[in-house]
Amino acid sequence: MNITFAEKAMEKIDEVQKTHPGYVLKLKYDTEGCGCVVSGVPALWLVKEHEEADISIVETNFGSVGVEKSKIVFMDEQLTVDFSESSNTFMLKCPSQILNPRMTLVVK
Repeated sequence: MNITFAEKAMEKIDEVQKTHPGYVLKLKYDTEGCGCVVSGVPALWLVKEHEEADISIVETNFGSVGVEKSKIVFMDEQLTVDFSESSNTFMLKCPSQILNPRMTLVVK
């Protein structure tokens, strides 16, 4: 898996990380309230630490990002995290589609 962060996305994440020193970034496939695991929604989480039992660490152009091993199947091999100024949200995309046009950054 290859995750690339656009410059604007890195700036926006860095703004939030400055107020939560020591927190790490996780690409979460959130299924809470979705009813089914295949109906999940990708989100960015800042967490105190990675849960080693179920996390794969992916090196990116923005440092290490945790991804749940059991949810990698729902992600594409090449991912880009961008930031949309018009919606003030992050965007997760791959070469063939936009996986989440309004992705949130949640501090857990």
